[in-house]
Amino acid sequence: MDLLLLEKALIGLFIAMVLAIAISKLRGKRFKLPPGPLPVPIFGNWLQVGDDLNHRNLTELANKFGDIFMLRMGQRSLVVVSSPELAKEVLHTQGVEFGSRTRNVVFDIFTGKGQDMVFTVYGEHWRKMRRIMTVPFFTNKVVQQYRQGWEDEAASVVEDVKKNPESATTGVVLRQRLQLMMYNNMYRIMFDRRFESEDDPLFLKLRALNGERSRLAQSFDYNYGDFIPILRPFLRGYLKTCKEVKETRLKLFKDYFVDERKKLANTKKTTNEGLKCAIDHMLDAQQKGEINEDNLLYIVENINVAAIETTLWSIEWGIAELVNHPEIQRKLRNELDTVLGPGVQITEPDAIKLPYLQAVIKETLRLRMAIPLLVPHMNLHNAKLGGYDIPAESKILVNAWWLANNPANWKNPEEFRPERFLEEESKVEANGNDFRYLPFGVGRRSCPGIILALPILAITIGRLVQNFELLPPPGHSKLDTTEKGGQFSLHILKHSTIVAKPRVF
Repeated sequence: MDLLLLEKALIGLFIAMVLAIAISKLRGKRFKLPPGPLPVPIFGNWLQVGDDLNHRNLTELANKFGDIFMLRMGQRSLVVVSSPELAKEVLHTQGVEFGSRTRNVVFDIFTGKGQDMVFTVYGEHWRKMRRIMTVPFFTNKVVQQYRQGWEDEAASVVEDVKKNPESATTGVVLRQRLQLMMYNNMYRIMFDRRFESEDDPLFLKLRALNGERSRLAQSFDYNYGDFIPILRPFLRGYLKTCKEVKETRLKLFKDYFVDERKKLANTKKTTNEGLKCAIDHMLDAQQKGEINEDNLLYIVENINVAAIETTLWSIEWGIAELVNHPEIQRKLRNELDTVLGPGVQITEPDAIKLPYLQAVIKETLRLRMAIPLLVPHMNLHNAKLGGYDIPAESKILVNAWWLANNPANWKNPEEFRPERFLEEESKVEANGNDFRYLPFGVGRRSCPGIILALPILAITIGRLVQNFELLPPPGHSKLDTTEKGGQFSLHILKHSTIVAKPRVF
């Protein structure tokens, strides 16, 4: 059977090679394509650049080929833009033309081929899903409704760390407790639910499934079968595992959260004005026929990945940078003590009064951008960009990390220096008002989670710095901040052990 499969694959490769050469010649005559390394038939540039298309590798290629370049990855055209002007074209000026999402074989599984909001193509379904998600999740009203809960969760983190005798001596992996906090922050909004401890069996199951989903989706290991469909049969085992994880996760969401909320609604009369959490709004939309149950479950899928993990990564990066820059940590602590008073715990409304805290968060999002290439865009039809022709259904990557770390546009960008956002970059905000700095994207497909992420970052980092002196573990002068990148993500390779010495007020 394996020999037969190999024979068919070789025949398919030969036929595809002939077609690729013919199409390439015809396309070369019709299109003025962006520059890039010379592709070879079938494989394109895959053998030259490899699977690991992370922000740093793409920056090196941009320095060689320019602010816009094209890679031919098997049968896929990949266009990378690396300048603020081109980013503005993709995300704003031609936001409709480049407003769709490209997916891959794994994300097609995890999103039901775009039945969610994040990865669906630009059009009526996206507009409907965005509207249904915005009201219960991404408004100032939601922030005010749930900020007390976020403050309570941060207070619980502080108390748990203080109770742990290892915290002030050998240190603890703060990420584990912060992960529980982030799940509780978002599950309060979604389901009016929280988990009591890190040992909660349902939390452990949920965390394990979400972690496996992230590992499978973010890995570069499946790219060969995605780039070259003729090789896809060799991905059968990988894709089977993805389907099993997807089905298990959606069943867990349905059985333990969605159905439980339905039962509660049936025993308790509610009106649209009295809805307690986001799932109630979505169940109401389902009853009206605006979405089906699959759409609802894929929205839950999006929130579990996009809202929880990305904010957690940013908190972890921020803490690591403060540990590695004690003078910045002291300056931030002094601001908190001076403005609020020693021991007076920060709340969400206080954040606007704390410019240095805001600068620390901005600098964390600049240097350690959680989604450094943003979520890929796609043009459904042939388009123009930067004077070049972009073939239909090209994958468009905006290297947002390089926009925010290019020394041509930023002073000493390799330094973690919050002061830049109080001095030469004082007018730059995280909402995309400057196309050099796009941690949440901008335009139609920007991340709506900015309205939740920024206050949660301020409350969490502020409370930890107020209540503890954060230090590297004994025998170490700094934390290891080696990066671990994925298809879209950027997080710390090794979760940091941190000594947290309680302050006495």
